Amino acid sequence: MEQNLILKQTQTLSPQQRQSVEILQMSSLELTDYLQELALENPVLEFAAGPGEDPAPAQSSLAQRLEWLTQQDGQNRAYASAARERLGDPLERLGDAGGLEETLERHLLWQLSGQEAPDGPLAAAQFLCLCLDRDGYLRDPLEQLAQAARMPMDHMEAGLLLLQSLEPAGVGAKDLSQCLSLQLERRGETGLALSIAQSQLDHLARGQYGAIAKALGASQEQVHQACEVVRALDPRPGTRFAARERPAYLLPDLEVRVENGQITVASSAARIPSLQLNGYYQALRTQTEDPEVREYLEEKVKQAQWALHAVEQRQSTLLRCAQYIAGRQQAFFTGGGSLAPLKLAEVAQALELHESTVSRAIREKYIQCSRGLYPLRRFLTVSGGQAQDLLRRFVEEEDKTRPLSDQQLCALLEEAGCPTARRTVAKYREELGIPSSPARKQVL
Repeated sequence: MEQNLILKQTQTLSPQQRQSVEILQMSSLELTDYLQELALENPVLEFAAGPGEDPAPAQSSLAQRLEWLTQQDGQNRAYASAARERLGDPLERLGDAGGLEETLERHLLWQLSGQEAPDGPLAAAQFLCLCLDRDGYLRDPLEQLAQAARMPMDHMEAGLLLLQSLEPAGVGAKDLSQCLSLQLERRGETGLALSIAQSQLDHLARGQYGAIAKALGASQEQVHQACEVVRALDPRPGTRFAARERPAYLLPDLEVRVENGQITVASSAARIPSLQLNGYYQALRTQTEDPEVREYLEEKVKQAQWALHAVEQRQSTLLRCAQYIAGRQQAFFTGGGSLAPLKLAEVAQALELHESTVSRAIREKYIQCSRGLYPLRRFLTVSGGQAQDLLRRFVEEEDKTRPLSDQQLCALLEEAGCPTARRTVAKYREELGIPSSPARKQVL
């Protein structure tokens, strides 16, 4: 066996550079959330805005669960029971914040209100209802939840069994395998379909019926029939209920003003929380005699300075891109005309930036003008032929043992300055005669 030594140069991004790239492509809402979290984690940073504009940190979901659990003590059981009865009357619910919305949590708690079970397991089941994700899964370890709720482990285990006995079948599962198994057990299935759900989901996802048949000692015809039973199950039993999510609001990142036929583009940076370095900690860094404190504060100051620089650079790059785009689309903004052809590569070349930098800078950024609110990408033209050429090249250069999925191809197209939806990638791939990633995989 011959060994060869090959030298090659590779370029990698430092953590600070990766942070700059991430900040560059953040939307206004994402950047606001990021800065608020950063201010909570880094004591050197503080909000420059007044106290009225400095939102208090949101209460953690676990704290909300524990607060709710505390309210369900013996003194409040009569009130809770009356409230549950009121929830059963649609006319009484018209004035509630949730209206007539049927949520998974409400659906499960209503079922538990009619259960005859010991107080400990019942309280545990009620608590676990609040710990489910939107798909109906219980992702957190039961031991961790028992410790957080200060409940005995046997109560938690009994509460989990009680929760898993409710409708819809499959709620309270820790993963997909258990979710499907719970549904099959509820049906009384004890045969091949249950075995596939418990141990053969990877082979099922790849369509490897022969491997399943060999592992379980069954014929391929039996495996096909059992797989159809498994595929008919609901992998996300919680999503059939209404989701209680706050609506997403679009906020303009930039504003276009037209005065006397002249276009000016202004940044709406005031919508983003302004951060600054805390003077006390900066002074403490130079005055303290404790080397560990000094080292800690120096690290936090560097992190804060780099983050503030990255935010400033994001705003500058975004404004430059918007000013060039607005200048090229002057007819649209001033006279109500149509858009002129403008490619991302042209913007990048004019501003002496990489195409991926421009693509990230205008990602999910919106501009306000007299004609309404528009995404910046609306003013660029992308040809399908360009996307297909890039798609073909990415597939030709991919690792054949680990082919790229459609979602990964989407990410590569966006980095190349040609953002394309996943379903459009699938359409282009089919038009080019390129099989799906599982079909392209080569086993060495």
